[in-house]
Amino acid sequence: MKISILLISLSIFYQLESQSLPAEQLRVAQKDWLIEAPEIKSVVHQLGEKEVILSNGLISRTIRLTPNAATVSLRNLVTQEEYIRSVKPEAFVTISGISYPIGGLSGQKEHGYLKSEWLEEMKSLENSFNYRSMEIRELNKHIQWKQTRWISSSQWEKRGKEVIFTYDHPSPSLSGVTVEVHYEIYDHLPLMCKWILVKNQGSEEVRIDHFTSEIIAHPEQNNYVDEPARWDLPNLYLENDFAFGGFTYLESPNAIHWEIDPKYTSQVNWEMLTPCILKSQPAMGPDYGLESGEVFESFRTYILALDGSDRERNGLSIRKMYRTLAPWITENPIFMHLTTTKPSKVKDAIDQCKETGYEMVILSFGSGLNMEDLSEKNIWKFKELADYAHKQGIQFGGYSLFSSRKIGPETDVIDIQTGESGGAKFGNAPCGLSKWGIDYYQKIEQFLELTGFDMLEHDGPYPGDFCASSSHPGHDGHGDSQWRQWRQATGLYKDLRSRGIYMNLPDIYHLSGSNKIGIGYREVNWSLPREQQILLGRQNIYDGTWLKPPSMAWTFVPLTQYHGGGEAATLEPLADHLSEYDAHMTQNYGSGVQACYRGPRLYDTEETRALVIKKIAYYKEYREILNADIIHLRRPDGRDWDGILHVDPKLEIKGYALLYNPTDEEIQRSISLPLYYTGLTKSASISIGEGMPASYSISRDYQAEIEVTIPANGSIPIIIK
Repeated sequence: MKISILLISLSIFYQLESQSLPAEQLRVAQKDWLIEAPEIKSVVHQLGEKEVILSNGLISRTIRLTPNAATVSLRNLVTQEEYIRSVKPEAFVTISGISYPIGGLSGQKEHGYLKSEWLEEMKSLENSFNYRSMEIRELNKHIQWKQTRWISSSQWEKRGKEVIFTYDHPSPSLSGVTVEVHYEIYDHLPLMCKWILVKNQGSEEVRIDHFTSEIIAHPEQNNYVDEPARWDLPNLYLENDFAFGGFTYLESPNAIHWEIDPKYTSQVNWEMLTPCILKSQPAMGPDYGLESGEVFESFRTYILALDGSDRERNGLSIRKMYRTLAPWITENPIFMHLTTTKPSKVKDAIDQCKETGYEMVILSFGSGLNMEDLSEKNIWKFKELADYAHKQGIQFGGYSLFSSRKIGPETDVIDIQTGESGGAKFGNAPCGLSKWGIDYYQKIEQFLELTGFDMLEHDGPYPGDFCASSSHPGHDGHGDSQWRQWRQATGLYKDLRSRGIYMNLPDIYHLSGSNKIGIGYREVNWSLPREQQILLGRQNIYDGTWLKPPSMAWTFVPLTQYHGGGEAATLEPLADHLSEYDAHMTQNYGSGVQACYRGPRLYDTEETRALVIKKIAYYKEYREILNADIIHLRRPDGRDWDGILHVDPKLEIKGYALLYNPTDEEIQRSISLPLYYTGLTKSASISIGEGMPASYSISRDYQAEIEVTIPANGSIPIIIK
């Protein structure tokens, strides 16, 4: 036994030496990463002889290597908050009914906190996969992005390090089965990523029933003796790309779970119900048969260290995370939703887009587009229209519905409780792995390729349904149906991303390649009277940009009737409702949020045409700052002013505020502009409305006091340099 431990220790020492890891002290970034990129980059280095640490000046993860690998520290380096109170395995994998820890240590004396000296006496967990080797790489792109549209010049690039730990198991039954635990750490963000690979180089198939790819036993956040209505969670934001069925990750039936820790017997809650272990794992499955020579890859889990409870700062952190991990969300073409496929009308709309400065035409739902029809006649029709659009410098695409419809009993999702179709998120829905579903995905790809379409608006993308069918060719049964359908959907989106095809999807697939999602609205509200739509739309924008950059979301404008509401709800004829049309464009383009202007045309008279040209030209003039992140000033309530402030310290125009007056009378207000995230510290040049720029001092709390007059039912822009 002593010889075995000695050999393992020598092996670990050799691996560290072969990696030539620097022995460094932890460095802490001195700059606010939300304003300026810290000077410290990602590094992997050695701490003593037994630990490796990943750090970038903002976040660090320390991994003990002996007698088995285990995370012993996860820390926000700026606030010095420690997120680890108890050592857990690096992962769990359930293979053929047996759950195996991947790494991990046992013997911790107290689970309310961890002392470094205890680690010397801790042992490897029973029946665990054991650490064997480590490899360090530069980051690789797991999604290829063909960038073909306007993006902001102020981008956050994904750079950093990847570290791979390889584990094997001494059991002969697992001979040839290895587990890799992958970590990524990114320059200039307090962000890490983790996922696992299971490789089967044995002679027989093994079944992966379940896995947990991240386990963090964090300190309790409050000393609740009894069970509260809501538990406090740590200053961590976690998200993985196993996401569907929601307009934000928090709405998705996501795979981040908060559980109790039975070993934590010293916690204050007398029933020991504190949710103080977070796990990243699917709720069920994947129930995946891993054949000899095959590799199973888990989803990726992203861990973002937050530094407090400030909603705006935490939202900015998440928005910067999206900009870095999914930079395609910063593409933000100016598009219209066309309600017809009649060639002459489509060409008229394309011509109007060219004249007014629009960049994309989307054939909307109800337009008559059918991407499942691969007949020569249908392909020729839409290829000819796409070619015409391209000649005018306009991108072209359209809508297809996957879910929330009934195909047939041999195709639809089968409910495990009833054995019949139904029970899906939208009631009835096709299974993507039925013969029809497999054909559907192939048809969508073929249609886009044959027609030269530039975009796909995919409604009801895979929403996370399970399917209990045993006859569908693409899955074995209920257990693997969700996993395989998710892989099918994300495979399509990643492929389209690599081909430069723009994607509007009403589900949270951004980390798998999609560009845009709904801002968050109730569809029937667009059937309310025009006046109500305007203020409700501004509320949607205000509320929907806490967790999304403006370019990541769309909103809606019913040029023609949507769900109902008749003449009172629609803008057509446009010339009769110019003030409302103007108001919609002002608040949408002014926020950087594109809207689905749904109808047969963009203008109907010369006056309407001039209005649209003016609005688009103004938007393009300030496009950089209008696509910057939003600071929320005051939520629209119809009683007083409301407004937002775009900020980007990297631009010449560092701030752009838009203030609104929803009342019938002119108002004068003294308003404090929070300028911290503009990067300005002492003074700012501020232009209010059409006025000349003037110098304003910035207080010690980074506020600039301004006096404004906002016209009745109007708005006023403020430019900050």
